[in-house]
Amino acid sequence: MRVIGFDPGLRRTGWGIVDVAGSRLTHVANGVCTTDAGALAGRLAGLYTQIEQVILNHAPDKAAVEHTFVNKDAAGTLKLGQARAISLLVPARHGLPVAEYAPNAVKKAVVGVGHAEKGQIQHMVKLLLPGVPLNGADAADALAVAICHAWAAKTGSRLTEALEAAR
Repeated sequence: MRVIGFDPGLRRTGWGIVDVAGSRLTHVANGVCTTDAGALAGRLAGLYTQIEQVILNHAPDKAAVEHTFVNKDAAGTLKLGQARAISLLVPARHGLPVAEYAPNAVKKAVVGVGHAEKGQIQHMVKLLLPGVPLNGADAADALAVAICHAWAAKTGSRLTEALEAAR
């Protein structure tokens, strides 16, 4: 299974891809889609194009997106939500099932603590994916989202198998 994770942002949307074989995780690629200041519609279109190119280049099977962190700036939160929508839309348009995870759930899955700092996330991603060249904090966060989903999907499939066997 190949999983792509997204850490959405209007200026910087991190993405990270892992392959999952049993309990083994392998780094495929990671990076950041960026936009410059300008009209919101143009920035969103740019994100769409960049995310689509990543999906076309790497052919993931599943996608996962981090939930929006709501802060005191309502306008900023709304713009972040629109960028997040692009991260949900593009994989869905390519037929990928898309899961969503709260930031604390991602941190707890990867670091073991729901309120981990960015440095701790980067450290654990490097431990889980030895030799990974991280393309910044946003890419590390996106890889953490992909790892979280890889583990959740594995657990979910085992649960489904157990329920079917019980019937």
